[in-house]
Amino acid sequence: MRRICGSLVALTVGAMVAGGVAAQDFPTKPIRIVVPFPPGGTTDVVARLVAQRLTDSMRQTVVVDNRGGAGGALGADIVAKAAPDGYTLLMANITFPLSSVAQTLAKRSPFNAETDFAGVSIAVNVPFVVTAHPSVPSKDLRELGALLQNKKLQYNYGSTGPGSVMHVIGETFKRDAKVEMAHIAFKGAAPLKLELLSGRIQVGGDQLSTSLAEIRAGQLKALATNGSKRIAELPGVPTVRELGFASLEFEGWNGLLAPAKTPRAVIDKLQRETAAAVRHPDVQKRFSDLGAEPVGSSSQEQMAIVLRQMKQFTPVIREMKLD
Repeated sequence: MRRICGSLVALTVGAMVAGGVAAQDFPTKPIRIVVPFPPGGTTDVVARLVAQRLTDSMRQTVVVDNRGGAGGALGADIVAKAAPDGYTLLMANITFPLSSVAQTLAKRSPFNAETDFAGVSIAVNVPFVVTAHPSVPSKDLRELGALLQNKKLQYNYGSTGPGSVMHVIGETFKRDAKVEMAHIAFKGAAPLKLELLSGRIQVGGDQLSTSLAEIRAGQLKALATNGSKRIAELPGVPTVRELGFASLEFEGWNGLLAPAKTPRAVIDKLQRETAAAVRHPDVQKRFSDLGAEPVGSSSQEQMAIVLRQMKQFTPVIREMKLD
């Protein structure tokens, strides 16, 4: 019995030592950050800033791989099914928990968001803003609701896909304001913004950094922000709660996820490196220009926010039967 116990202890210690060595040596080859949207959006920009700093600090190339489609589910599925070794990561945003709920309720989700991923770190918090083309004669979301009481108006709103943030916002706004708008889905924030700027769709929305320059230039109109407080970059724009749409309130973010079963030591190293990357003065300056707040959270905090937002929006998505 003593020999058996001794062997078990030796195996356990050996595994711990091997894990420690693996983490110490990690990475020994390039790391891929999958962005589940086309180039040009906030998530893509954040991923590239983080990737550059990680390349410098970890002395291995960190590449960004854009895999847009299915409201972010295509890229997420690639990471869910990747080897759990820390070399394939997902740069997600709030669309991840929402689209995961929508895909699951529609019984077509290729992965389980709760069990197939491990948190690494929330890189940044980025406010979400609802925007409109300047031709829309409403200064805020409440006035838009009043305007759309005119049943002859045929407005469209755009989103980055079924179950995405703006899709949930649009359908919830229609329900609460008792109005109608047609939903137009795009493959990413960049094509959505182009259509909004052209006036081919009237209402849209995304993380602040995607449209801040156009809002400041008067090319887009900010109707509301979705956080719990007004944002410094747009102090005159009310929150959704101020306008009577508390159900639309949430906090926006961008963060890294890894496949489940990635060794804890590797997760911890990635978390430390990511936190240091987003707090680097040069990166902080770039984030400030985007209206983003560096975070560098723990891996547990990253996964907790995913699960919390899935719980928050599941009743809404089920009720609206988003697909």
